[in-house]
Amino acid sequence: MKWEHALTDYKLYLKIERGLSQNSIDSYALDIKKIITYLEENSINVTPITITDQEVKEFIYTISKVLNKRSQSRIISGLKSFFNYLIFEDYIEKSPLELIESPKIGRKLPDTLTENEIDDLISAIDLWKPEGERNRAMLETLYGCGLRVSELVQLKLSDLFFEEGFIKVTGKGDKQRFVPILDTTMKYINIYRKEKRVHLNIKPGFEDTLFLNRRGRQLTRAMIFTIIKQLATKIDLKKNISPHTFRHSFATHLLENNADLRSIQLMLGHESITTTEIYVHLDRSHLTKVIEKYHPRKEF
Repeated sequence: MKWEHALTDYKLYLKIERGLSQNSIDSYALDIKKIITYLEENSINVTPITITDQEVKEFIYTISKVLNKRSQSRIISGLKSFFNYLIFEDYIEKSPLELIESPKIGRKLPDTLTENEIDDLISAIDLWKPEGERNRAMLETLYGCGLRVSELVQLKLSDLFFEEGFIKVTGKGDKQRFVPILDTTMKYINIYRKEKRVHLNIKPGFEDTLFLNRRGRQLTRAMIFTIIKQLATKIDLKKNISPHTFRHSFATHLLENNADLRSIQLMLGHESITTTEIYVHLDRSHLTKVIEKYHPRKEF
């Protein structure tokens, strides 16, 4: 079995069996391509079936000289997934990464914005510009619904169920969920739709896409990053923020106002509540308040 054939089959497995998005599949494939390149550059003639733990160890040692621990850990995780797939398909009996451990890394807590910082960023949008109302509606949606940037750019008019108070969101692996939407967010989306979007020359295929660029096409993720970075510079915000910062802030502020983790998990679209639990670590004073308020042995 050649590496290229194994990689093609693996990508198909990730798409069909695991239902991963194309971005996730590309990320997994990139990890495998790194070891393929390493083997070719060093004239190491092994296949996915014949490679041993020694060759894998040498590869990991090589990348450890140029990559940080977090990047190393991600690549090792990707390789483990690939070789576990080969075991699943009965190509090999055991993984060459069976005894290889990922480097210990501290859990990185996400950056968040305060409510005032979010207000300042949105207030900095120039509403006199053609894209102003669109940008305000987008940031209100990011923060008001806790969306990923990929979910925001893919949002469609047919996903808006304003009478019911929900939007339909297509998340990772094309999994869909319904997220509650605030009256404020609905108001700004409607202003954009009725006052700005209707005047765009919308290109075929994008008639149902909610947020459009000036050429009538779907916005790119990179454009959303640029918009937010420019606003941060405009208000002289020193934090390193991205569209995902609004999602983290959404979850954090809900938690600080006594929302339960299970509800936050459902709104964020996390498969496991352990992913959601990272937000607990952002403000431990919240935990103290919870136990003081709800524990049966609290003092009266």
